[in-house]
Amino acid sequence: MNIFKPVALTVMILATMACTQDVSSAEATQSSNAPNTFDAALAEEVGADDYGMRSYVLVILKTGPKDAEITDKEQRGEIFAGHFSNMGKLAEAGKLVLAGPLDGGDKRGLYIFNTASIEEATQIVMTDPAVAAGIFTPEMTKYYGSAALMKINELHQKIQKEKIE
Repeated sequence: MNIFKPVALTVMILATMACTQDVSSAEATQSSNAPNTFDAALAEEVGADDYGMRSYVLVILKTGPKDAEITDKEQRGEIFAGHFSNMGKLAEAGKLVLAGPLDGGDKRGLYIFNTASIEEATQIVMTDPAVAAGIFTPEMTKYYGSAALMKINELHQKIQKEKIE
C-alpha cells in the first residue's frame, strides 16, 4: 500500500477546509460591513419587533381519537376537502401563516397561526373540519419567530404551479 495516498488526501482535505474557512470569514466581514437595509414600513407591515421577530402559535396536528373510526371514504373525502378549503380561507384572512404535513408517526401536520394567544388559536383550529371530527388533535405552544413568515403565503402564490383541492 502506498502511504503517500492517504497523506496526500489528508493534505488536500485540510487545504480545502482552510480555503473554505477563509472564504467564510471574508463573506462574514463583507456582510457585517454591508449597508443597513432595514425597511421600517415592511417591519411595521409584518408586525416585527426590533429583532425582526414576532409571536405566533405553533400547532402540531396529531392523530386524533376518531381517525381509525371514520373509515367511510366519502366521509373522509368530505372532511379532508373541508380541511384544505379551511386552510385556504384562513391563509387568505391572514390567520394561517404556514401549514404542512409531517411525516412523524402520530404527528400529522402543523399550523403556524398569526396570533400570540392560545385561546384565539384554539378558536381558529376548531374551524378545521378534521380537528372538529376528531381525526386530528391539536397540540399548541407559543412560538417566537421571524416576522418575515407573514410574507410566505404571498410568495407561495407566486411559485405555486398547481393548487391542492
